[in-house]
Amino acid sequence: MSNKATAILLISCPDQKGLVAAIADFLYQHNANILHADQHQDAELGLFLMRVEWDLSGFDIDTSDFNNAFSPIATRFQMQWRLATSAHRPRLAIFVSRYDHCLADLLYRYQAGELNCEIPIIISNHTDTQWLAEAYRIPFQHIVINKDNKAEAEAEQLAILRKNHVDFVVLARYMQVLSPDFIRHYPNRIINIHHSFLPAFHGAKPYHRAFERGVKLIGATSHYVTEILDDGPIIEQDVARISHRDDLEDLIRRGADLEKIVLSRAVRWHIENRVLLYANKTVVFD
Repeated sequence: MSNKATAILLISCPDQKGLVAAIADFLYQHNANILHADQHQDAELGLFLMRVEWDLSGFDIDTSDFNNAFSPIATRFQMQWRLATSAHRPRLAIFVSRYDHCLADLLYRYQAGELNCEIPIIISNHTDTQWLAEAYRIPFQHIVINKDNKAEAEAEQLAILRKNHVDFVVLARYMQVLSPDFIRHYPNRIINIHHSFLPAFHGAKPYHRAFERGVKLIGATSHYVTEILDDGPIIEQDVARISHRDDLEDLIRRGADLEKIVLSRAVRWHIENRVLLYANKTVVFD
């Protein structure tokens, strides 16, 4: 990862002439050295989406003053936008149940410096992965959840997230359905991994259903969590080819490899501010 201090501007607005020129000229006028710029037009919806990243050395606007300086352009083009910086390390909480492969992969990448974030807490409804949290010296919180205490358990989880100033949550094979109230506290800031190529085989035991159906491809999907189960905006997917020779255990084993790769990509892209959401889908910029 580069140590260069950069700013990232994410924009969505009605598609119209002069957008790119106005943005580039604004940055040029303030001595910005653009490092990356990518854009997308959705012709059906008439939307323009853009991600632009520039070197902050020499840029003559303090990021705290950027809003005032950029507002005239944003108003003119009816933009929805946000500014981020590479110096900001978002705080990530990981929720996990018994399966440890996605958690292990995230923690390894975090320790290796691939994920520019902080992980202040791991929360689980089981103790199976506590050893892994301790190995990486990350606090682990066990919260028992059953059909009678779900509301109280979620209230405890939310209190822990607030105490740790958590910016977003990753469900690393967390086998509990979050309530609408919980999700409303972190809109578009909860990332899930589903062990299927959505929209096929949503819900529980997708590998069993895929095996019964005799599919030739299995997949994994990482998406933002919404109140509708497994229906949130998709960030990343991948597949693996299988055959009639593969039994159920083969599907589960090969699927686990897909799950951890797909989840880690989605988390990294979220951290790097590469994802723009619109119309219940995403644009992921290179």
